[in-house]
Amino acid sequence: MTSHLSQTKRTSGESSSEVVSWQAEMKRAIRSSSDLCEYLHLNPEEVGSAENDFPVFVPLSFAARMQPGDPQDPLLLQVLARMEESVEVAGYRADPNGEAHAGLSAGILQKYASRALLISTGVCAVHCRYCFRRHFPYADAPSGMEQWKHSLEAIASDSQIEEVILSGGDPLVLSDQMLGQLLKKLADIPHLKHVRIHTRTPIIIASRITDSLLAHLNSTRLNIWFVIHANHARELDGEVLAGLSQLQQIGIPVLNQAVLLRGINDSEEALYQLCKRLMEAQIIPYYLHQLDKVAGAAHFHVPIERGRELIAAIRKRLPGYAVPRYVKETEGEPSKTVLA
Repeated sequence: MTSHLSQTKRTSGESSSEVVSWQAEMKRAIRSSSDLCEYLHLNPEEVGSAENDFPVFVPLSFAARMQPGDPQDPLLLQVLARMEESVEVAGYRADPNGEAHAGLSAGILQKYASRALLISTGVCAVHCRYCFRRHFPYADAPSGMEQWKHSLEAIASDSQIEEVILSGGDPLVLSDQMLGQLLKKLADIPHLKHVRIHTRTPIIIASRITDSLLAHLNSTRLNIWFVIHANHARELDGEVLAGLSQLQQIGIPVLNQAVLLRGINDSEEALYQLCKRLMEAQIIPYYLHQLDKVAGAAHFHVPIERGRELIAAIRKRLPGYAVPRYVKETEGEPSKTVLA
């Protein structure tokens, strides 16, 4: 039987005259390793693909940036479920950062002073295989205005909290209307000053930056910051950067955080090109994270000493503001540990 993917063109949209909404792109995403391999003309057995309880989810707009026939494509390696994920490795666990012990209430995490993180949804625009929350109990987290009520009350009751980080999942899989309602509720809390939105969605689906979203972001009294997540320069194509530019044009700072990943960005040239591309788009390379030791992701590990070598190498080639801080999350520590 012929897969539906054999009928799909390798483009990020359909014809040039058709505008595909970001919601439609989510609905039409690739949902298995076998379908992703078929789309890229790869033999599943040769690439060691597999299916497991953390399902593949890849919108076509992201898959279209991958090189057909290349099993080592750096974008593919981030999202293809492989047999290595089933190997148990000492020190890798379901909750590598101890988030189960950092909850204020359902859906609220507070690891650092003056900041609280709201798990706004359990849904993402793509399933990254190295995700440190791939085992997170999202079923227990609130989603929607009625369920966020207790989370908002917890934030309002602590006058020390000045910043709320919207995370997940990915907050930009929520509708513009729902995000707007959430921002209004947060703005009603007098001691809040900043909202930081952690998202990978505009990297995966450039059309997510809509006029309606921009209007909501531009109408709040709160200072909005966007922290995007790109690991490789090829993720930042023209459409993606055009969407992010719309945020910058209304005065929203855009920062990037990446994860150091074996075979993806653990070479000097790959890391240099990523930071250079960000710098050219006036996006601050904020963090380069050491891999969190989450179960199923050990095959992405890069030694810390190698990470330090890479930072030293790109520091010789880039201005200081274009070199990210190389950091590690350590359970129980009052801040991230700076490695380089």
